[in-house]
Amino acid sequence: MAKYKVSPKPGSAVNLQNYDPDYYESLDEQDVAEEIGKLKIKLESLQERLYAEGKQSLLVVFQAMDTGGKDGVIKKVFEGINPQGVRVIAFKAPTPEEMAHDFLWRVHQHTPPRGYIGVFNRSHYEDVLVVRVNNLVPKSVWKTRYETINQFEQLLADNGTRILKFYLHISKAEQKERLLARLADPKKNWKFSMGDLPVRKQWDDYMKAYEVLLERCNTEYAPWHIIPANHKWYRDLVVARTILAALEEMNPKFPAPEEGLDKVEIPD
Repeated sequence: MAKYKVSPKPGSAVNLQNYDPDYYESLDEQDVAEEIGKLKIKLESLQERLYAEGKQSLLVVFQAMDTGGKDGVIKKVFEGINPQGVRVIAFKAPTPEEMAHDFLWRVHQHTPPRGYIGVFNRSHYEDVLVVRVNNLVPKSVWKTRYETINQFEQLLADNGTRILKFYLHISKAEQKERLLARLADPKKNWKFSMGDLPVRKQWDDYMKAYEVLLERCNTEYAPWHIIPANHKWYRDLVVARTILAALEEMNPKFPAPEEGLDKVEIPD
């Protein structure tokens, strides 16, 4: 097993067997909980500045196999953040109207405006994952989409949107445990779908599809981060750290106050 690197070098080949989904730096779960609490305070402050400044935006994309933890990490990392400045979009199967347009049409309209953080729970990458694995369109169609996605993300980046993409990497054995947990807990039965089982049989095909997109669509302006996600608490920590680092680099600032505020008197 190679030493874990969260962010592969743009353009380099990706072999997911070199990324240990069980990795957690030998950290203590309680210490991690305390660190995440401190990170979230900083995130809240930076998000407020981003919203007030209104000049930049942040797009956070989450992809994973079923039970990979997209919902959980979004809830944990963005808990306490002002919802006025964060928009979470969960992309399901496309509607007939969406199918009548190009594959990026439904995605583009949900990208975050300046001042906002946009969070994608699944994304445009389904069109080189599900579509590819299930042969929903000819290979001649989906194979051109990698470059189209790169151009789309370049457009967003050129217009002030910082892009972070997270692949939540769990093992097949861990997925089985999480599916069994959903079956065993009546409060979680609703999360189980019979459709998860045929997808699980396609595990190797999905791993290959992920490896290709992690190579073809990993760029300096829209990097992929391969997050070890067997341990939910470590997954949350790495994601929170990465988002915070990006916002600190963006360095949003409160706008300058109007002149003459020191002379304002509020009438009774």
